Amino acid sequence: MMRKDGRMNRINRVNRIKIGISILLAAVSIVLAVAARQAPGFAQWYGTHLYPVWVGSMGRVMGFFPFSVSEMLLYLLAACFLIGFVRKVFRRLAGLVYKPSSSRRRPFNINAMILLAAVLCFLYVANCGINYHKDSFSEISGISVEEYTAEELKEVCEWLTDRVAAYSGKVKRGTEGEMLLDIPLESHAVEAMEELGEEYSELAGYYPNPKELVNSWILSVQSLSGVYSPFTIEANYNGDMPDYYIPFTACHELSHLRGFMQEQEANFISFLACTGSEEAAFAYSGSLSGWVQCMNVLYRADYDAWEEVRERLPEEAEADLKVNREFWAKYDGRIAEVSNRINDTYLKANGQKDGVKSYNRMVDLIVSYYKMR
Repeated sequence: MMRKDGRMNRINRVNRIKIGISILLAAVSIVLAVAARQAPGFAQWYGTHLYPVWVGSMGRVMGFFPFSVSEMLLYLLAACFLIGFVRKVFRRLAGLVYKPSSSRRRPFNINAMILLAAVLCFLYVANCGINYHKDSFSEISGISVEEYTAEELKEVCEWLTDRVAAYSGKVKRGTEGEMLLDIPLESHAVEAMEELGEEYSELAGYYPNPKELVNSWILSVQSLSGVYSPFTIEANYNGDMPDYYIPFTACHELSHLRGFMQEQEANFISFLACTGSEEAAFAYSGSLSGWVQCMNVLYRADYDAWEEVRERLPEEAEADLKVNREFWAKYDGRIAEVSNRINDTYLKANGQKDGVKSYNRMVDLIVSYYKMR
């Protein structure tokens, strides 16, 4: 009896500790989230002084792993749930009766789940949520967005077309004429971001290698090219998609590690990093990705101008666009639609009023950047 009472006391003490930690983490998360939205300058101060500490410590530790830790943890969590469910089903089918000692484990499991949820909530707020409310990259770097005419946009598209043509013949090509990455993507992506950090101090700092998911299908069915994990501070990318878009995606996800969470900002930063790289594959990836975005806007603004510029695109680039369309068409279904809606809601909830449309607003920044050159 004494042993049972002692064991129960230990279990209750551990449960109280878990609940206490959960409440503390939840409270801190709420305070930080409210401060980021309501306290002027707090998000900027946090993103400049505290967030880099997380990247330099937790991000550096995760960088030692050659695989995506967040992906492996996702599989581990799913396996735990599956094993627990299967065990429960087999016990029921076998007609086993739960003993009193078994029932006492339930609070432990529930408290563990509450603690896990609190930890994830805190990590999200600390490594992602607050940064949505810091100053934008364009504001800090002095790149002001102004109105522009369709003629000015056409000029930018012609400039990008020339850049695409200049690099399209310098990259390795596959059997279908598509670009093939024949350089170590991870190290060159980090190098491109570090070089950009020398020009823009707000982008300077430690960058871990971006990581290809072991099972990129998870991203493909959601129509995602990459994802930043705030829980492990990792930049993950879809390794199954066409190679021409991978360098641009890798730099996009790495830009989040400097605290720039707005998608249009991340796209623009990636554009600068790739087009400023001496590696032809990166310069081509950034130029063609920027070309696609700008041409989409020109198509709606002035179709005749779009058609005129469109005819100038080199055949090598046409092959990449064709392969890209065919790849994503395979995953254009219900899951991708639901994922897009969730992503749209998520972006709006974090201050991006245009939702997924904000991905195209990088065009405004590219035009402003071009006019400042």
